[in-house]
Amino acid sequence: MITPVILCGGTGTRLWPLSRKSLPKQFAPIVGDKSLYQLTLERCSKLSDEIITVASEVHRFMVLEAMEESGVRGAVILEPMGRNTAAAMALAALSQIEIGAADDLLLFCPADHFVPDLEAFAETIKQGMSAAQSGAIVTYGIIPTFPSTAYGYIQQGEKRACGGLEVVRFIEKPEARKAQDLLLGGDVSWNAGIFLATANTIITALKEHAPEILENCEVAMKASRKTDAAGLGMLVEPEKNAFARCPSKSIDYAVMETHENKVVVPFHGQWSDVGSWNAVADLTESGEDGNRIDGQGLAQNSKDTYIHAPHRPVVALGVKDLLIVDTADAVLVAEKGSAEQVRDVVAELEKRGFMQALTHRKVTRPWGWYDCVDIGHRFQVKRIGVKPGASLSLQKHHHRAEHWVVVRGTAEVTCGEDVFLLSENQSTYIPVGEIHRLKNPGKIQLEMIEVQSGTYLGEDDIVRLDDTYGRVEDSDDGEE
Repeated sequence: MITPVILCGGTGTRLWPLSRKSLPKQFAPIVGDKSLYQLTLERCSKLSDEIITVASEVHRFMVLEAMEESGVRGAVILEPMGRNTAAAMALAALSQIEIGAADDLLLFCPADHFVPDLEAFAETIKQGMSAAQSGAIVTYGIIPTFPSTAYGYIQQGEKRACGGLEVVRFIEKPEARKAQDLLLGGDVSWNAGIFLATANTIITALKEHAPEILENCEVAMKASRKTDAAGLGMLVEPEKNAFARCPSKSIDYAVMETHENKVVVPFHGQWSDVGSWNAVADLTESGEDGNRIDGQGLAQNSKDTYIHAPHRPVVALGVKDLLIVDTADAVLVAEKGSAEQVRDVVAELEKRGFMQALTHRKVTRPWGWYDCVDIGHRFQVKRIGVKPGASLSLQKHHHRAEHWVVVRGTAEVTCGEDVFLLSENQSTYIPVGEIHRLKNPGKIQLEMIEVQSGTYLGEDDIVRLDDTYGRVEDSDDGEE
């Protein structure tokens, strides 16, 4: 039996401005209208009906929504802070041992890879089962198609009796000439960061190579809080202080480089870690003059240019070798050779105080979303979408009043002691300091225009009195 474990950490700064801290690349709609995490759920469901996800606590609602849309259930382990892949894998392995599944195989997969051939992926994974059941840690290597400097490499040796090939060594991301030499040698694969092993094997390896990580994860899991995930499975919240003491190390550094019993199984299918805008561009079919257009882009008298334009026309005129990415509140124009430097740009934008480095104009919430349409002196205008049956918290504001206009669906409004319904084209007023709540009692999405006015319009001016999503303790946290 194989239980997939999807490792859902990371911020994906190399895919800014589409991917941001509030919406990391694994949750962004990069391939059509689906996120990479959703595609990973669908891929892993070929191997099991139960899937474990290890993700950041702040992304819990994105995880649950994707699981619901994919028809997948399983445990969700919520990390209070990021501590890299070794700690994440330790949490998942400990959770399996706790339920008596120590000898079951765990397949650890990054949430942000793209593998279109699901059947080939499942068959390759199964080729490592015998080795993993015999006590090895199996890693999966991608057959290289060009001398990449963006990936680590695995040097392969002789065939192992239990299946797969011997791992001779792991090689760090090489310089261009070294990458060329590795490819010509013919005995390497790209390190995909995919592993197969029993829970017991992972725990034993951590005990030998990274005991501090294991010990703190054990304490964190023993003191964890478990709740039902709305019928999708179990939410597991490890104890924060113990988990914070874990060293932040990848499984490669913490275990794999020095562990002896390890095997590599090559994967011959199409694969991408979608690690840069060049990689995203490669997912779009090339047209005339090598241009790749996603959305409403137009490349006129241009060559080898990629345009991502989902919302409005974006024109590239007389250019070549460019990456152009348009979003509602930020635009990236980069020469293709500079794609790996996008993360440096994000750091600089954050240093200068640009919120676009961290958040989108349109912000996802567990109840739906809001989009900041306009802001000025003492006023702000938002579009708000609320899912059927969902509601915002019962709350009040110290510094602002709000005007609500329903443009689609039906709103149930609580304002002080009054509870009433609003239909399309109807409106209401929420005075400063008044207790209020917005709910969608209907079967279609509720959309509303909200005009805020007051002396302070920050998202932290929220006193939350009651909340469906358990956020009362975190009032003034910047969420509606």
